[in-house]
Amino acid sequence: MKAVLNNLRDNISIKRKNSIVLSIKRNYLLYLLLLLPMVYIILFKYGPLYGVLMAFQDYNIFEGISGSEWVGLDVFKYIFDQNSFYRALKNTLVLNFLDLVAGFPAPIILAILLNELRYVRFKKAAQTVLYLPHFLSWVIIGGMAYLMFSSGGMVNNLITSLGFDKVDFLSQKTNWIIMYIAIGVWQNAGWGTILYLAAMTGINKELYEAADIDGCSRPRKIWHITLPGIKATVMILLILQIGRMVSIGFDRPYVLGNSLVIEYSDVISTYVYRVGIGSGDFSQATAVGLFQSVVGLVFLLGANYLAKKMGEQGIW
Repeated sequence: MKAVLNNLRDNISIKRKNSIVLSIKRNYLLYLLLLLPMVYIILFKYGPLYGVLMAFQDYNIFEGISGSEWVGLDVFKYIFDQNSFYRALKNTLVLNFLDLVAGFPAPIILAILLNELRYVRFKKAAQTVLYLPHFLSWVIIGGMAYLMFSSGGMVNNLITSLGFDKVDFLSQKTNWIIMYIAIGVWQNAGWGTILYLAAMTGINKELYEAADIDGCSRPRKIWHITLPGIKATVMILLILQIGRMVSIGFDRPYVLGNSLVIEYSDVISTYVYRVGIGSGDFSQATAVGLFQSVVGLVFLLGANYLAKKMGEQGIW
C-alpha cells in the first residue's frame, strides 16, 4: 500500500514539474517580460533591506555596516525618549487622518460627476483640467501657494482692497493645516478619479436602462447602482490608504511648511531628513524608517481584517 502511495505521489510531482516546464515553454515571452520588473524589485526593494541593520548599530560611515558597533535596541530607546519624535508622529497621524477624511471622498465625488456628464467634449476638457495638478511638482505648487496666499500674495491683496484685514494663511497654525489639506486635495483628487471611472465602466449598462424604465432619478441611480458597483474598488483603496497612515511624503510638508508652523508641519519624513541627513545620524533615521514600516504594516493588516469581518472584499 505504501509503495502504491509513493508511486502515486511521484507521478503527481512529475506531472506538476512537466506542466510547469510546458507552461514556461509556451509562455516564455511573458516570463521574459516579467524578468525585468523582478530584477528591479530584487535589486531596489529587497537589496536595500541589508541597510536595516543600521537601526541596531552605532553606525559609522567610515566603518560601514559590517564594521560598525552593534548596540541592539539602544537606538530605538533613544528615539522613544525624544519629544520631537512624538511630535512628528502625532503630526503625521493627524495630517494623514485629515487627508483621509477630506481627500478620500473627493475623487469618488468627482468621478461620479464626470460619469454623469453627457457632453463628451466638456467631459474630456474637465478631465484634463482636473488631472493637470498631479503632474506639477510640489516645488511649483509651493511657489504658487506662497505667491497667492502669503501675507503679500494675490489673495491678501484682494482682501485688503475690499477693506478687510489680511489673513495669515501660511503662518497661522490652524489656517496652515486647512491650506495643507485643501492644496493636497486639489493636487490629488483629479488623478484619483481614474480608478473610479475605470471601475464605473465595468458596471452593467442594463441596470441603468432598467432604472430608466422604472423612472428612477439620477441621484437614485447613483445611490443604488453606481456606488454599489464601485464598492469593491473603494474598499481596496481605503485599506491601502489606512495602511499609509504612518507614511507621509517629504516634499509636501517640507515645501509648504515654515518655521512659524513647525509645531504642525514637522512630520516623520522631515524628522528623518533632519536627523539623518542634517545631523548625520543614520542609525536613528533608519530606526525611525523601520518603525514607520512596521506600524504601517500593522495598520494595513488591521484594516484588511476589519474589512473581511464586515463582509467586504479585502486586498487578499
